[in-house]
Amino acid sequence: QVQLVESGGGLVQAGGSLRLSCAASGRTFRTYLMGWFRQAPGKEREFVATIRRSGGSARYADSVKGRFTISRENGQNTVYLQMNTLKPEDTAVYYCAAFYSEYENPFSWGQGTQVTVSS
Repeated sequence: QVQLVESGGGLVQAGGSLRLSCAASGRTFRTYLMGWFRQAPGKEREFVATIRRSGGSARYADSVKGRFTISRENGQNTVYLQMNTLKPEDTAVYYCAAFYSEYENPFSWGQGTQVTVSS
């Protein structure tokens, strides 16, 4: 079981930027599809972005497309989420997740990191 640890959350004003990081344990990181999800208060957890094993292809939720960028460094066992032009509606706990396949649910989740965007 891979362990995931997020970092980089915080408080930022609308229009600002944050970069989230997710460090994974183990030596098989490069074999996993990686993703980010978020959960706002009173709402269900929602998909944000995923990235393929090689890092060559990514998919985004419409709400973040053009503002957020997911990337990964397999040599560092780390996946990132660069968030630009943040909006108050981006406020949520952000979770990193690992998948065996894009056709399955994540098999491992991080503990989450809080992102708060003030207006």
